[in-house]
Amino acid sequence: MEDSERFEEKSFPNGDVYIGKMKDVLPHGKGKYTWSDGTVYEGDWVDGKMTGKGVITWPRGAKYEGEFCGGYLHGHGTFTHSTGCIYTGGWRMDAHHGIGRKTYFNSDIYDGLWKEGIREGCGRYSWENGNIYIGNWKSGKINGRGVMKWANGDIFDGCWLNGLKQGSGVYKFADGGLYIGTWSKGLKDGKGIFYPAGSKQPSLRKLCSLNSDDSGLLSNTENHKPPKQKFTRSFSEKISVSGRSKSSRQISHRTSSLDSNFSLHNPSVDCICHDSSPSLSQTLNESQSEASLSPSLVYEREYMQGVLNMERIRHYSEMPHKNKRQNKLSVKPVKKSSWIDIFGGRRSYYLKLNLQLGIRYTVGKITPVPAREVRSSDFGDRARIRMYFPKEGSQLTPPHCSVDFYWKDYCPMVFRNLREMFKLDAAEYMMSICGDSGLRDISSPGKSGSIFFLSQDDRFVIKTLKKYELKVMLNMLPKYYHHVGRYENTLITKFFGLHRITLRGGKKVRFVVMGNMFCTELHIHRRYDLKGSSQGRYTKEEKINSNTTLKDLDLKYEFHMDKKLRESLFKQISLDCMFLESQHIIDYSLLLGLHFRAPENLKALVEPSRLMQPQLSLPSEDDAHKQGEQLIIPKGLLLVAHEPSFVNTAPGPHIRGNTLRAYSIGDKEVDLLLPGTARLRVQLGVNMPAQATRKVQEDKVEESEVELFEVYDVVLYMGIIDILQEYTVKKKLEHACKSLQYDPMTISVVKPQTYAERFINFMEKRVFPEPETP
Repeated sequence: MEDSERFEEKSFPNGDVYIGKMKDVLPHGKGKYTWSDGTVYEGDWVDGKMTGKGVITWPRGAKYEGEFCGGYLHGHGTFTHSTGCIYTGGWRMDAHHGIGRKTYFNSDIYDGLWKEGIREGCGRYSWENGNIYIGNWKSGKINGRGVMKWANGDIFDGCWLNGLKQGSGVYKFADGGLYIGTWSKGLKDGKGIFYPAGSKQPSLRKLCSLNSDDSGLLSNTENHKPPKQKFTRSFSEKISVSGRSKSSRQISHRTSSLDSNFSLHNPSVDCICHDSSPSLSQTLNESQSEASLSPSLVYEREYMQGVLNMERIRHYSEMPHKNKRQNKLSVKPVKKSSWIDIFGGRRSYYLKLNLQLGIRYTVGKITPVPAREVRSSDFGDRARIRMYFPKEGSQLTPPHCSVDFYWKDYCPMVFRNLREMFKLDAAEYMMSICGDSGLRDISSPGKSGSIFFLSQDDRFVIKTLKKYELKVMLNMLPKYYHHVGRYENTLITKFFGLHRITLRGGKKVRFVVMGNMFCTELHIHRRYDLKGSSQGRYTKEEKINSNTTLKDLDLKYEFHMDKKLRESLFKQISLDCMFLESQHIIDYSLLLGLHFRAPENLKALVEPSRLMQPQLSLPSEDDAHKQGEQLIIPKGLLLVAHEPSFVNTAPGPHIRGNTLRAYSIGDKEVDLLLPGTARLRVQLGVNMPAQATRKVQEDKVEESEVELFEVYDVVLYMGIIDILQEYTVKKKLEHACKSLQYDPMTISVVKPQTYAERFINFMEKRVFPEPETP
């Protein structure tokens, strides 16, 4: 073969010139190729393709020196752009891929992982102005867990989405102040705690190790570890791929276009993040002066889209502490019949592991079965899959580090069809629940004693059941299957699986997998569990925190909704209530979530620069009138005609049926437009806009004054839950008598209302149609 290789100079008709070794008629070995446009490559060739090490320069001054494969920049190399950008690191098919460092023309530096030319994975970005971000990236933007440090010394450690703070996090100010709370679209949104500089502050290390159910503010960082800056892997490691056959002319065109792809775009513009509350420094200074005499003073705050809506002063000693709660709980005796003692000290870990093993097995077993209509034999406790999971593994089950257990999956074909009916992909379902991130514990919102788990992506809730609840579910399942199939807009909870774990000693744990209706695109500011009753349905003020689910008497708002949307809502509530009543279920709840839009008049006060532009001369009378009109901010919610290409139409565990129609825009399907935030599809119980009004407390208004109301734009989320509480005739009679004795407003003496009638009557007194505009 070496004898066939020869050194020669060859000119092509198109003006290209090659000088170097040849094999037959193709460049092979060391050689230099000059294209007619001035591009020059000098390096290794294999069968007419640039393969090995070499240097290529473009006419505009760009240069690449490194490894090639099959005519592509592939391996490790350094690219110097004509503008001064320099990238050194891994390449794959002409794109940055793997570990690499890029210095931009404005002196910004990114050092981390790349995927097909885009920043993705762990990385560190340093801006020319001194800001530094270390954390996760996705599709070229800050996304996931990460830490941002600004040049002024402020630090944010928390969650990000598309370059903006999103979710829980900790913001530490340069002067020592600390804010722990939640963010949405880069703005503080929801409840949080502010510790002024000099006050006693919690340990950040302990804070970052808390579960979200403990603090209600921070996610468990066990699954979101900060990126390690240990890039010890060799840059020169090659990745072998099959080369593509290209002519020398095609190589010239492709490599020439590569240079043009490196435009003058500054990627740091998409990533620059600053604290988004303009009044933050002023508020901080005020808080510090107030707290100077009391270092243990802290502030509970609530924000709505960056606007401070509520502030309450509390002493650090009044704040709940995790260790105190644990000590208090540890002295309570555990009931003998409770499942909590099944696994001992590691019960939660073992239970969650068993759930994942069982669900992975049954979903994987039932998914390949050809789709068919369900039969009567697919229902009932005899329609099941059973499997034994020994710790050491078997031919059908993997070895695991939990305890031996028996697994039972009820009605697998029915739930497989339900998941498909709800347009839920089996692989996504398995990855969400059974992925490496695992499940999270959440506190029980009720008095049932049930244990709740939440998938890491918040899409699914897993709840333990009592034996009678399992029987109710199995008895109701045929009618439930028919109901949700007939009414795609149903508000009733979506069920995705029903299972049981049995240990060798005979202990049993039953649980159901449900969709999480609060897995929403907007932050939920208030949660209510509504039963249409006033008997004991309130929450003591000292027990209310950011995670509290409030009750009927806590709901002080009236809602005004588009006439057509309200009509669709009450029609479906009536259908769902009648179905539940037919199944002898009379103790369900409507779970209501409220997302408040920031009061626009407050936004005008804290963000005047956005509303009034500086004038170069004194304004005339007309100009002053126009400027005054600018202060009249339009509504924070708008209904617009539905356009599928502008909204996310992917199904989810909380999505309910088709797009709704609104009377206010001519009975057309509608989207919800939140100016400056998002555009969302309006569905029953999901993204439903309304106006909430609350009467100002009488003690705050003089008798001579007119009644005053607070008015907010809100987005409603709702669903019917707790539908497994079946009542016998005896219990139903006791329930009616109790309502008659203690709650006369909700039941008639002559003809007692059914639970459904009382429930609907309660909602009708709180949700009204919008007044028609003349």
